[in-house]
Amino acid sequence: MNTLNRRQLIGRSLAAAAALPWAAGAPAWAQGPYPSRPIKWIVPYLPATGPDTGARILAEAVGPILGQPVVIENRAGAAGNIGTRLAAAAPADGYTLLYTGAPIAANMHIYKTPGYDALKDFRHVMGLTSSEVALVVSADSDVRTLDDLLAQLKARPGQVDYASGGIGTPSHLGMELFLTATGTRAMHVPYKGASELVHAVLGKQVVFGMPIYPAAYPMIKAGKLRALAVTGAQRNPTAAEVPTLAELGVKGVELTSWGGFSVPAGTPNAAVDRLRSAFEQAMKKPEVVAKLEEHGGRVQVQDAATFLRSIEQEMRLTQAMMKKVGLEPI
Repeated sequence: MNTLNRRQLIGRSLAAAAALPWAAGAPAWAQGPYPSRPIKWIVPYLPATGPDTGARILAEAVGPILGQPVVIENRAGAAGNIGTRLAAAAPADGYTLLYTGAPIAANMHIYKTPGYDALKDFRHVMGLTSSEVALVVSADSDVRTLDDLLAQLKARPGQVDYASGGIGTPSHLGMELFLTATGTRAMHVPYKGASELVHAVLGKQVVFGMPIYPAAYPMIKAGKLRALAVTGAQRNPTAAEVPTLAELGVKGVELTSWGGFSVPAGTPNAAVDRLRSAFEQAMKKPEVVAKLEEHGGRVQVQDAATFLRSIEQEMRLTQAMMKKVGLEPI
C-alpha cells in the first residue's frame, strides 16, 4: 500500500511538472510578470566610450520603470563583433539586450564572417541617440588647424599615424573617407575602442584620430584634446567654436554615428513591447535627455521600422565607402 501511494505521488508530481510553463519550452517570462529578474544589456564597446556612457544613463533611468535593474555588460573587441555575437546567441527571453551601434551594419561588409547576421539574428527595437565624429589632436600638438594637419600629411605621405577604434568603426571608415576627400595618406593604427583611441591621441602615440564625438568631448572640454573639425552637417552645440569639415572645404565627409537597442530574434512581443514602453518613457524625461546631451550626444528616438531602415542604409553606405576608398573585406 505504501509503495502504491509513492507511485501515485510520483505520477501526480510528474503530471504537475509537465503542466509547468518551462516543461513545454515556454520562455522564462511566461512564469510571471515580465521582467521578474535583472536584465543584461550587452554593450560591445569599452567602458567610458560614448555608447557605454549613454547606455549607463539609460539603464539607470529604465530600471525603475521596469521594476528590475538593467545591468551593463561590456564585451568589447573586433569592432563590436564579440559582444554582438554573444547577444545573437543569447536566449530570446527578453533578458538580454544589445546596444546596437553603426558598426553592426558596417561589419556585415567589413568582415567576411562577422559571426552574425545583422538583419536575421535580431529584432531591432528602437533608435535612441546619434552623434557626429570629431577630428582631434593632442592639445599640446603643433597641429593647430586642419591646414596644419593637411600640410603634415602631404609632406610625409603614409607616415603620419592615426588611431581608430578598430577596423570598420566610424573612426576608421570616416578617416579613410577624409583621407580620400583630401587626397592624402596616413598610417592606420587600430585600437580596441574609442576610449583607447582617445588615450592614444592624448599620449601622442599617434598624431590624430576621429573618435565619435561623445568619446572625445570630455577631453575636449577639459582642454586636453584639440578638435579641428566635426563631421556633422552642423556644429555641435557643446563646442560651437569647432567648425564642420564642410565649412573648411572638405566635402562629402558628413558622418554620424547612431545607437539604439536590439534583442535576439524570436524575443516575444510581450517582452519587446514592455521594453519599448520603458525606454520611450525614459527618453521623455528632461533630466535623461539633458544627461545624454551633456556628454555631446544628440537624442534621436526612432521606432522599430525607422531604426531598421537606418541599419539597412548604413550597410549600403559602408559598401559604397569601402568601394570609394578601396577597402576589401577582411
